[in-house]
Amino acid sequence: MKILEKLKNKECDMFGGEPVTIAFLGDSVTHGCFELYRDRNNALETVFERRNGYSMRLARMLEMLYPRVQINVVNAGISGDNVQNGALRLERDVLRFHPDLTVVCFGLNDCMAGTEPEKIGAYAAALRTVLEKLKESGEVIFMTPNMMCTYVSNRITDEGYREVAKSVCEAMKKGNLEKYLEAAKETARSCNVKVCDCYARWKKLEAAGVDTTELLSNLINHPTREMHDLFAISLLETIFEE
Repeated sequence: MKILEKLKNKECDMFGGEPVTIAFLGDSVTHGCFELYRDRNNALETVFERRNGYSMRLARMLEMLYPRVQINVVNAGISGDNVQNGALRLERDVLRFHPDLTVVCFGLNDCMAGTEPEKIGAYAAALRTVLEKLKESGEVIFMTPNMMCTYVSNRITDEGYREVAKSVCEAMKKGNLEKYLEAAKETARSCNVKVCDCYARWKKLEAAGVDTTELLSNLINHPTREMHDLFAISLLETIFEE
């Protein structure tokens, strides 16, 4: 990818090379959300730790490889967001920073809307808008998200929390997420955008007998801090692909 040339130039010439900017557009996983808890108003809230999310983990990996390079991270993830809203805030949250590379990851919230053709079509159309606009600014990678819960864990005791888990589990069993991601990957390919298929890696773990629900910090849809390394490493591999 062209970003490698820019990293190389800055590493070799600190004064002559430009700093590198990488943006991340997505939902709660991109935002850096982990466990759920009840706040003082008894509403469900999430733990926010952007430093432990995959965007900062990728930045730290790149800084290890290119210690002289200033890497600016624009985290445009918003908890609960979907690709249609992401398209609406694209200029404000991403494009005005002129990123060299933008990583886009949507699907977890989108797939909860159902699998009617018009809903998947709207998702794909909004994603196409996002990818095409980003390509005018720099390089783009579409990254598929993690698996969500495949059962309701007995460790979830809060009734409201369990209801959320039940609805997510039902959507997973119906194949909602996979249908959306197939549409997303086809859209990315038609836009000539690289795909970093992390969802496929989660499915391989499941096929190998791994309890993927236990790899979710909230036991619903937020990967543990350690599993964010899988995203970062997968993105690093995608960046270095020929």
